Formats: sequence, structure tokens, C-alpha cells
Amino acid sequence: MRFEHLIEINAPQSSVDMVVPGFTVEQLWRGLMIKVREPQRFPMGPDRCDITAQGDDLLHRVQTFGPHRMVDEIRVIPHRELQFTPEAHGGTTPIRLTIRLESPQPGTLVLRYVYEAMGAQSDEESYFNEYRHSAWLAHDRDTIRTLRQWLTEGALDA
Repeated sequence: MRFEHLIEINAPQSSVDMVVPGFTVEQLWRGLMIKVREPQRFPMGPDRCDITAQGDDLLHRVQTFGPHRMVDEIRVIPHRELQFTPEAHGGTTPIRLTIRLESPQPGTLVLRYVYEAMGAQSDEESYFNEYRHSAWLAHDRDTIRTLRQWLTEGALDA
């Protein structure tokens, strides 16, 4: 299973950019790193997030959702890419998320989200993929909505 979508962040002469100021790469990256380190600050985030190990380009964390724990590893390529690789849990196939910052033309910023199953999915898991796709897209849009709000409040400035 692979699901991919783009979310436009800045676009020259976009109606969104006329109402809301555009992001710099640094502001957008700062916001994405808050999502990595403090996901509980976002809608539908975990109750708690603990960073258990950290290196130059790798981070391990445990997110707690009520009685459930999700452990993942995040590979970081600064200002370019985040890759979230979860540990297997609950007998389901883990799904890796990669978020890439892209600038297809000057003044344009997009985020490319790629969700990939890390193995074969059962028929039952496959049955729910369309629901997952819809939920992931809504969640990713909510994340950007939150970052836009923080941008207008100056919370993403250095």
C-alpha cells in the first residue's frame, strides 16, 4: 500500500498567501520539528510524547494515547525531509510516513506526504485503506492549519 498527497504551503499569487503570510523554509521546518518533538500540541495529538534517544539525524520517541503506546524512529534531513518509521504493534503492518519539503518553482513551497506499508497487508487491513487515506489527508491538513495559525501569531519566528 502506498498513498501520496501534496499540500501546497506557498504559491505565487495564491489567494491563501494574500490573506495569510507565506512561510519561509525555516518557519515551516520549525513547525514540522514541533510536530516531531511536541505532537501533543496539535489537534488529535497524543496525550504525551517522550523523546527516548536523539542523534544528529535520528530521533526515537514514545507517544502515549490513553492506554496505548506508539514507538517510532524519525530520520531527519534538515529543511528537506522527515521519515517516521513506527515499530510494529497490535499485529498490524507498520506504515512509514515520509514528509518532503519541495520547492518546484521559486516562491512555491509544498509538502509531499508519502505513506507506505512496510510489508504485506492482510485483507482486513487493505479493506480499511480508503478510510486511512481520508483520515491521513484530514490530519495533515489540520497540521498545516495549526502551523498557519502559529505563523500569523509569530510563534514560528526565530
